[in-house]
Amino acid sequence: MRWDNLRLTDTGQGAPAAPLFARGAVTRTFDTPEFRGMTFYEIHARSIINRVPAATRVPFEWTINPYRGCTHSCTYCFARKTHEYLDLDAGHDFDSKVVVKVNAPELVRKELAAPRWGGHHIAMGTNVDCYQRAEGRYRLMRGILTALRDAGNPFSILTKGSLILRDLDLLTEAAERTEVGTSLSIGFLDEELWRSVESGTPRPGRRLEVCATLTEHGLGCGVLMAPILPYLTDSPKALERTVRRIAEAGATHIVPIVLHLRPGAREWFLGWLGREHPRLVPRYLEMYGRGAYAPKAYQARIARQVNELAVQSGVGRSSSARARRIRPPAAPVADAGPEQLTLL
Repeated sequence: MRWDNLRLTDTGQGAPAAPLFARGAVTRTFDTPEFRGMTFYEIHARSIINRVPAATRVPFEWTINPYRGCTHSCTYCFARKTHEYLDLDAGHDFDSKVVVKVNAPELVRKELAAPRWGGHHIAMGTNVDCYQRAEGRYRLMRGILTALRDAGNPFSILTKGSLILRDLDLLTEAAERTEVGTSLSIGFLDEELWRSVESGTPRPGRRLEVCATLTEHGLGCGVLMAPILPYLTDSPKALERTVRRIAEAGATHIVPIVLHLRPGAREWFLGWLGREHPRLVPRYLEMYGRGAYAPKAYQARIARQVNELAVQSGVGRSSSARARRIRPPAAPVADAGPEQLTLL
């Protein structure tokens, strides 16, 4: 996403901290427990269906991202670096200062109707979660999904949020007309670790329930088992338990993804690791010393283990017969750029 396609609205309510918005944007705070300490910058985008540059080498071409920044607060989120483009920091600001494209539904409808639009598949949840907590207030996704349904345009959604079930009616209606793919991101089941590393997300068990509900309603739902955290969630026992529970939820497929640490996410995650698991810092520095990704041999071993467990657990067998016309979100590639189809 390029930030030169945003039009800022000056309402006289005070300029946001980011110099990018110095000309004025609607700045809001809400004195409610779920939003306390957070700031929302309401802007009007000039475009919303964005083509991903070919150089990013991702398995999708078009995206919609109604938000920037994410209240899920995942310490490892690869998208953290993008907040620095706004002169905000990749740490606390990313978690608490969220840009909201309030005109997203209207833009989607307009751009889908344009003669030059070719009805391409659109991926959502590719940068930050479109069903993060802010969506409960702004309700942008209902308008977006309504426009996609009415146009019969294929799309997929990747989320950690249970709020997707609010739009179950629109998803099922859209699936009657076009290809619809849904996926949940569930990397592990350890609730103590979840509270520490994914503090703003629904608990893993709740996400499994969401997967089951989507599948029961004919919307075949896959799971990105991501991220798998070296030395924390990669033991044979932990992998087996997670895969088994995913299978029980009726997932159509599992895509295992080992943690990767891009700039921005790297510093924030390693800071968390130093506080919570200091003994692991040397191991991580060795594993990720040459770049953002774990060694290929390690990734291959984890993928092989998860795939074998998935076969043993019968992933996809119970749900495939009930699924409608489904286009599963494509699995991310190992060297994908910052717009890849994960929330890692």
